[in-house]
Amino acid sequence: MTIEVLKSFIGRHYVELMCLLPVAIMMAGLTYTVLADTYIQKHQKRTMLILCALVFALIAQNDMDYLLTVGTPRIMLRRVVATFGYAVRPVILLLFLHIIIPGKKHGWGWALTGVNAALYILSIFVPVCYEIDANNSFHGGVSVFGHTCTIVSLMLLCMLLIQTYRVFHPSRRKEALLPVMVTVLILLSLIMDANVGTRPQPVSFLTVAVVIGCVMYYNWLHYRFVLEHEQAITVGQRVQLMLSQIKPHFLYNVLNMTQEFCDADPETAKVAINKFAQYLRENMDSIGQAGTIPFEQELNHTKLYLEIEQMRFEDALSVRYDITCTDFGMPALTLEPLVENAIRHGVRKSAGGRGTVVISTRQTPEHFVVSVTDFGPGFDPTRVPEDGKTHVGLQNVRERLAQVCGGRLEIQSAPGLGTTATILLPR
Repeated sequence: MTIEVLKSFIGRHYVELMCLLPVAIMMAGLTYTVLADTYIQKHQKRTMLILCALVFALIAQNDMDYLLTVGTPRIMLRRVVATFGYAVRPVILLLFLHIIIPGKKHGWGWALTGVNAALYILSIFVPVCYEIDANNSFHGGVSVFGHTCTIVSLMLLCMLLIQTYRVFHPSRRKEALLPVMVTVLILLSLIMDANVGTRPQPVSFLTVAVVIGCVMYYNWLHYRFVLEHEQAITVGQRVQLMLSQIKPHFLYNVLNMTQEFCDADPETAKVAINKFAQYLRENMDSIGQAGTIPFEQELNHTKLYLEIEQMRFEDALSVRYDITCTDFGMPALTLEPLVENAIRHGVRKSAGGRGTVVISTRQTPEHFVVSVTDFGPGFDPTRVPEDGKTHVGLQNVRERLAQVCGGRLEIQSAPGLGTTATILLPR
């Protein structure tokens, strides 16, 4: 008996159910997902939940308005239901704007939606924006007031497009794609609803567009979260890279050297302090370098490091340059770590703690090649170091090269034959 009643109900309301169920299920799934989401921020979750509640109410309003249109006339109830729909639609669009720019109060928008709601509430008693006569027929209101909801919605959509352009143009155009698509979809739905005329619909095209818009905005929030997370990781890597460049032993050695110069040669101490201050400043500036920098800039920073080291080691450290090309870019702080390794593990471990570092560049049909060579004791690159230390310098260089420009680092070494570190940068 129950199955027969259910079949009879589905048969009578087949079209209504086919329209309502997809949007209702979609919104139910979105609401559950938002509630369970631990990644989006609290104000974003709050805005999305308010949107879900309003859209659920709008779906119910659409269905009730449809039933009151095709069923038993209840004029006053239909006016209240229609007023609710006209009042809540601009609020949903305004909440979309709050998602794009969460920090603003958008007082002008709330003023517009307030005026819109007031006019439609008045229309329950006086035919200002619309009229439902004794025959349950819907008629437009007085002059332009009959299009109040449409006008306010178009104003909000225009502002949504303008604010999207301002926030994401020109550096983040891809992020603006989803908000723009939602705006265009809503505009198309308004046109389609206008062409339907007075024919009753279980769910309006605008409501369907709003449901899709809510899902797309939620996806957009997660897209923004992923981008911000990646940016945070990148900044963390840059900070780690910068800190890894300022090794404690190098810092202590420079300070000790400067202290000795203060007693024996104050003028040289001043030069050392100036060079070290410039070195630290350039390391700090490297945090903001997301892309490549000119090779000459990286080379000058490396020369500054070498000048400080040569003040420490004097004639025990010599440097030779074989620069045949400079018209290319490379990630910041990728050459200096290789030079530091060459001094620390090559020159200083050579016989007598003396040696030479050679920095060279050349170009091939596929690459710009930067090499750092020392003639120290060398090592077996196939063996994992057993010194118990974490060697993050070369790993940082490899990651920076791969992420920023698709480059790579190769190490060639052999016991007793020295070491060459080669950076290959795609042309």
